[in-house]
Amino acid sequence: MNSRPESARLGQTGERLAQAFLEDLGYRFVGRNWHCTQGELDLIMLDGDELVFVEVKTRRGEGSGRAGESVSSKKTARLLGSAEWYIAQHTEHQERVWRCDLVAITMSGSTQQPKILHVVNAIVTG
Repeated sequence: MNSRPESARLGQTGERLAQAFLEDLGYRFVGRNWHCTQGELDLIMLDGDELVFVEVKTRRGEGSGRAGESVSSKKTARLLGSAEWYIAQHTEHQERVWRCDLVAITMSGSTQQPKILHVVNAIVTG
């Protein structure tokens, strides 16, 4: 079982990997770990003119389940609420189209070489 500090380190590593992966695709970094009463936004990026809120899920191996499987309906609601709160607080983004993506990272094998899955517009209402 992972200790809290180890789990936090894994999450931070995943966020750095996700940011680098998205930047390689041409996304621009806006922010990381933004908190509000609704929850936390792992990464905030720009894809062209579109604002992208990125939920990053990182796991060690697939024995604990695939990274993307851990986004519950409660987490989805909190993420969407956080995104709306962010836009309300940052007027420079209020006219932008926005979406929520998922980057699922599985660290596998003895080398811990990551497998990265990016799902565009993965988190929607309804």
